Amino acid sequence: MNDRTTALADPLTDDTLTQPFTGPSPYDNYVHASALNSMQQPLTEAPDEMGFLVTTQVMELWFTLIVHEWRTAQVAFAKDDLPAAMDALIRSRRALTALNGAWAPIAALTPAQFDGFRAAFGKASGFQSAMYRHMEFLLGDKSAGLLRAHRGDPAVHQALSETYREPTLYDEVLAFLHRQGLHVPLRVRERDVTDPYTSDPGVVDVWREIYAGPQHHPHLALGELLTDIAELITRWRFEHVLVVRRAMGSKPGSAGSSGLAWLEQRAARPVFPELWEVRGGI
Repeated sequence: MNDRTTALADPLTDDTLTQPFTGPSPYDNYVHASALNSMQQPLTEAPDEMGFLVTTQVMELWFTLIVHEWRTAQVAFAKDDLPAAMDALIRSRRALTALNGAWAPIAALTPAQFDGFRAAFGKASGFQSAMYRHMEFLLGDKSAGLLRAHRGDPAVHQALSETYREPTLYDEVLAFLHRQGLHVPLRVRERDVTDPYTSDPGVVDVWREIYAGPQHHPHLALGELLTDIAELITRWRFEHVLVVRRAMGSKPGSAGSSGLAWLEQRAARPVFPELWEVRGGI
């Protein structure tokens, strides 16, 4: 055996990496990988169930990060710190891109493959996700009924109630723009933030002023970043529709909803609506 073969068979290793750990590794203590890797507990022998569990759990982690970044952005907007708010939104855009890519392991399930484990999760549905509901509430899609559904879990319900009662991410954006000298109507600034956000012509005028102005202005960059986020959210919703359509067609949803029709209705709801409306009349 020559020296080259020996080197390939026995690669050099940093001695510090071969020292025994006293208990879990420092990596596991920080990342909790062993806890994460113990949470996949398929209930059937279907080979596709593991992919379904991992995919949905990974999405939950992305939801958590996105909510964290949007709340960070809210705090920054309230302090009129646009650079910090933009940084948080940019990080959330990266997370949303990764979230959309997370559909890949289950995107091509056939009806037979999905039926192999569907009965195992009974009445569970992705729309019961509390963290996804935080996302929707932060986007302005408030719903007292969907909040009420979590009453049986006091800690989750309390946290979600706080998000429900607080201004949305978009409310904070509009308040910031008003303090910057743009005329956001009083009816928008003093609206009941527990109501779903709906388009306002005065806010369309605000964005029209921004988009008709200097094309490298920070406010226009903010508008484009929010549009990126809105587009990624919409793409995630429609990707969900396609995954369900491919796996189960028009069958009723597992939680008793109308399934595909319900998802299509939700997917069509606009995110930051005035940012889309303004593009037709600048």
